[in-house]
Amino acid sequence: MTGYRPFRRVAVLGAGVMGSQIAALLAGAGLQVDLLDIAAEGEHKNAIVEANFKRMLKLQPAPLYTPRVARRIRLGNFDEHFDRLREADWIIEAVVERLDIKQELMARIEKVARRDAVISTNTSGLPVHKIVEGRRLPFRRRFLGTHFFNPPRYLKLLELIPTKDTRQDVLERMMWFGRVLLGKGIVIAKDTPNFIANRIGLYGMLQALHLAVEGKYTIEEIDALTGRLLGRPRSATFRTADLVGLDTLVHVADNLYENVPDDEKRETFRIPDVVRKMVEKGLLGEKTKAGFYKKMPNGEIWSINFETLEYEPPKEKNLPGLEKYEEIKDLDERLRALYEDEGRIGEFVRSHFLSLMAYTARRIPEITEKPADVDRAMMWGFGWTYGPFKTWDVLGFERVLQDAEAAGEPMPDWVKEMPAKEAKSFYLGFGPEQKSYVYGEGYQDDPPPADEIPLAYFLRQKDRVIWQNPDTTLVDIGDGVALLEFHSRGNTLGRSVIEGIHKALDIVGDGDFRGLVIANDGRNFSNGANLLEIIQSLDNLDEVVREFQKTMQRIYYFHKPVVVAVHGRVLGGGVELMMASPNPVAAAESYIGLVEMGVGLIPAGGGCMRMVAWAAESAPNEHPSQVLPYLAKAFEQIGTAKVALSAFEAKEFGYLYAHAPVVLNAERRFHVAKQEVIRLYEEGYMPPPYKSAIYVLGPDARAALVSMAYNMKEGRFITEYEYFLATKLAYVLTGGDRVTGPSYLTEDDLLDLEREVFLELAQQPKTQERMWHILKHRKPLRN
Repeated sequence: MTGYRPFRRVAVLGAGVMGSQIAALLAGAGLQVDLLDIAAEGEHKNAIVEANFKRMLKLQPAPLYTPRVARRIRLGNFDEHFDRLREADWIIEAVVERLDIKQELMARIEKVARRDAVISTNTSGLPVHKIVEGRRLPFRRRFLGTHFFNPPRYLKLLELIPTKDTRQDVLERMMWFGRVLLGKGIVIAKDTPNFIANRIGLYGMLQALHLAVEGKYTIEEIDALTGRLLGRPRSATFRTADLVGLDTLVHVADNLYENVPDDEKRETFRIPDVVRKMVEKGLLGEKTKAGFYKKMPNGEIWSINFETLEYEPPKEKNLPGLEKYEEIKDLDERLRALYEDEGRIGEFVRSHFLSLMAYTARRIPEITEKPADVDRAMMWGFGWTYGPFKTWDVLGFERVLQDAEAAGEPMPDWVKEMPAKEAKSFYLGFGPEQKSYVYGEGYQDDPPPADEIPLAYFLRQKDRVIWQNPDTTLVDIGDGVALLEFHSRGNTLGRSVIEGIHKALDIVGDGDFRGLVIANDGRNFSNGANLLEIIQSLDNLDEVVREFQKTMQRIYYFHKPVVVAVHGRVLGGGVELMMASPNPVAAAESYIGLVEMGVGLIPAGGGCMRMVAWAAESAPNEHPSQVLPYLAKAFEQIGTAKVALSAFEAKEFGYLYAHAPVVLNAERRFHVAKQEVIRLYEEGYMPPPYKSAIYVLGPDARAALVSMAYNMKEGRFITEYEYFLATKLAYVLTGGDRVTGPSYLTEDDLLDLEREVFLELAQQPKTQERMWHILKHRKPLRN
């Protein structure tokens, strides 16, 4: 239990790139938001805030979980609507990065804010404590820095920067709210220039930039070496800089250079003159369609020549052995192999790692006493799989220590003294048993929150493993709840996974368990059915599809609660597995769609049946004119393989049940799913009633749906074959030849119908071309 009150109304001051997106995140979390900016000249005072708001709505990826969320944001200006701050539980300042402007704004806020309102600044570089200089102590006691990362919806890190005056209960409330209700990874940072993540991340980025400007490595070579190869985002170094914006990069680096006069690596933060010239020429990156990279008219991606400032085709990378290292799947093994490479790859990796690790170690305790917090900041703010200290552990503590000294990268005394204290790594244990090394204190308990215990922790404990096959593992996660984890290639749902589901249901059903969770911790929940198995089973496909349908129905009507917890991509059969759970749980960042049409098929694991039922149940009453708009929506979504871009939007699509819990912190989904099982069981669980009368619309509605598809074909939005597929989908969604007008069918009737059409389509040459194409090229074929 927690005694913290959630914030309900928030005011965001400043509607620029960050302010408007923070407002979008908070509205998505369910808060009422006032978004204010300076008043425009003339009669229409809201012109500035409205223009910024419209720009935010057009951003990709979308800052809003669903367009409807925008209705929770009320726009205003500082001249006419500043008194709205009296209603706010939390006031966030996100105006221009000028200390004088922020200080003036804080003086105005102090006059109108409620006495219990929390005040924060989203500054990324200014000293937090200076922003409230001159304010009364009661005001300063409820003030802190809340540094969101761009884009706020998608980047997990939230750095909290308390001042010496910030009350502990204010900090703890913000930690709880940020982690649980905003889904953020919280790191407490000291009030030092650029805090933690930007200080370390910028050092690593500029270190690589200088190497490219000096001509030691090309832009393409550095990006090949600093992206997925090291367990970092695909955008690597220079593509990331283009996304951030070179003007922003220069501003942040200049601010850091000015404010760290005693930093022994201060010159690293001096932006090369050639980059300043790029900014002067308007080569700012993604925002101007030209930065370190530029997409040429022929579609090729060229890179800048630092001498001529002209764009040139990429040169062949001089990185012998790169393909060999890219094939090493295990990150730990790959990092060690790269570090040991005797060529240009190893030379770069060793130089990069040793410099970064030594620099980061020397920033302790300046920016934090906890090396683990540096790692978390880099993982959550920059998308690294491992932070510097975790990477150090992987490479070997003593080895890195010796190599750094030999390379002229001095280590601080606290690191050199660790072996004498019998400390030869920064981490010990895992999960609830994890300890991490803390400056001045040695090893300290450092477990994840109790509601974020990683699934891997349970899988590593052999005594918790109940049963397993090559693609699934059934584990006991405590309190009478079992969890079935599946880890097939792409987390596809093939025979082995289906076998695992049945075995799990057998064990849970007969054993002393309250219920079952089905989930995994892969990058994505599921890419759907195993297409290769479908192709290989064409001769007995009826049996395969029947078994899949039977499995989904068994889950739905199981006598104990089965909670499917989804995240990431949830496609095709993965959606049908989610819909087979009467009580699913979804991470907010779940991208959910019945996409079978992309491979020339229709949903046949209950997907069509459940969407027909959804359309009838969503309408005000069972009349064709009332039901048809919902059925047309389902037809369009399935027919165009449309994917909902959040769990909230999936509810609007009808894919995710309206009552399903949505967790903004994806790491909490296992805990929430487990609690759902316990709650349902303790309430006295009864599976849903069988749907013996699903309202279907018949031939007239089918004609309307086919007409929609015909218009799309005539408008050349879909191909002739896609039109053919759409007619088959319309046939199923309206009851096929089983009805002659509006009538009722059972679940089994509709399951039979979707299976029959699926089998017919699977034999079509063009469908088989589509399936093979996506298996070989990982992108759909429009034939």
